[in-house]
Amino acid sequence: MNAVLDRAALARCQATTLRAESCALVLLGTGGVGGAFLKLLSTPAANALRLVGVADSKRQLVAATGLSRDGLSERLAVQGVQRDNSALLAALDAAAAPIKVVIDATANIDLAAQHPEWLAHGIHVVTANKALAGGNLAGWQTLQAVRTPDSEYGDTATVGAGLPVLFMVRRLRACGDGLLGLQGVFSGSLSWLFNQYDGSRPFSERLHEARRLGYTEPDPRLDLSGEDVARKLLILARTAGWALDRDSIQVENLVPGPLRTLQRAAFLARAEQLDAPLARRQAQAQTHGAVLRYLACADGPCRARVGLVEVPASHPAAHLQGSDNLFMLRTQRYSRQPLVIQGPGAGPEVTAQALLGDVLALS
Repeated sequence: MNAVLDRAALARCQATTLRAESCALVLLGTGGVGGAFLKLLSTPAANALRLVGVADSKRQLVAATGLSRDGLSERLAVQGVQRDNSALLAALDAAAAPIKVVIDATANIDLAAQHPEWLAHGIHVVTANKALAGGNLAGWQTLQAVRTPDSEYGDTATVGAGLPVLFMVRRLRACGDGLLGLQGVFSGSLSWLFNQYDGSRPFSERLHEARRLGYTEPDPRLDLSGEDVARKLLILARTAGWALDRDSIQVENLVPGPLRTLQRAAFLARAEQLDAPLARRQAQAQTHGAVLRYLACADGPCRARVGLVEVPASHPAAHLQGSDNLFMLRTQRYSRQPLVIQGPGAGPEVTAQALLGDVLALS
C-alpha cells in the first residue's frame, strides 16, 4: 500500500514539475497592480508559472531559467539593467516553454500598441492596459485579427477589475443573445467619490482623500476626465458586437478647462475650483430627491454617453458602496429586467487576481 502511495506522490511531483516548465511569463509594470501580481506569484496558485522577466519603466531583470521571487521589487531597483523589450522577449524564447505570456500591468499607450505584434508572434498577452482595446476602432479591429487559440488575449482586468463582466458578455453573445443597451458605474475611483460626496464637505477634500487612499490615479484628472470610463464602455460594447467608435461617445470632463493643461502639482493646489460647480449640481439633485453618479450609458452601436447624472433613490447606482462597479446589461433575453453585475471594481489585489486568473486559464 505504501509503495502505491509513494508512486502516486511521485507522479504528482512530476506533474507539478512539468507544469512549472510549461508556462513562462514576462511582467511589464511593477506599480500597484504589478506589485500585487508579484505577491500572488509567491502563492501556491502560481506554482506552475515561471517568471523569466520583470520590468518597470526604466529597469528590468531577466533570467530564462526563472527569477527568484524573493525581494524581486527591491532587486529590480538595485540590480536592474536598462529597459530593453527585445531582451525580455528573448528570455521568453530561451525559456523553451510551450506557453509564453507577456503580462502588461501598465497603462502605457505605446506598450498597448505592441500587443498585436506579440500576439502575431505566438505570444499570449494578458493585460490590464485598455489603451488599445478601448482606443480607436481600427486598433480594436487589428487586435481581433491576430487573436488565435495559439495567441490568446486575456483582458478580464481591463473592465471591472476582477468582476466577470466581459466573460458574461461573451457568453451571452455565444448563446445568440444580443445586446440592446448597457448602463452603469464603470470607475471605482468615481464610484467612491460620488458615494462619499453629499455636499457636507467640499468635493476637493473628498478628491484629496481618495488620492491619499489610492483610489485615484496619481493625477486624478485621468479619472475625472471620463476617458477611462469611455474606454471601458468601448471594450464592453465592442465585445458585445457593436462597432462603437470613440467619436460616438459624448464624454463629460469634470475638470474645468483652465485646469486641464496645468502641471499635476498646480492642478492639485487649485482643486478647490471643482467645488462650486459640483456643489450646485449636488444641491439641485438633493432637491429632486436624487443623488449624483458618474454613469456610462449606451443605447445602441452609435449612441452613448459618459457623464454625471442625477439618479433617483430607486436606481441601483444610488446604493453602491465604496469603490463598487455596477454593470446593467439589457439584452434580447434580459429585456424586461437587466442582468446586473456589481462588486469591487478597483484595487490592485482584485485586478492582479484577474491577471493571474487569465494566465492560469492559458496554462
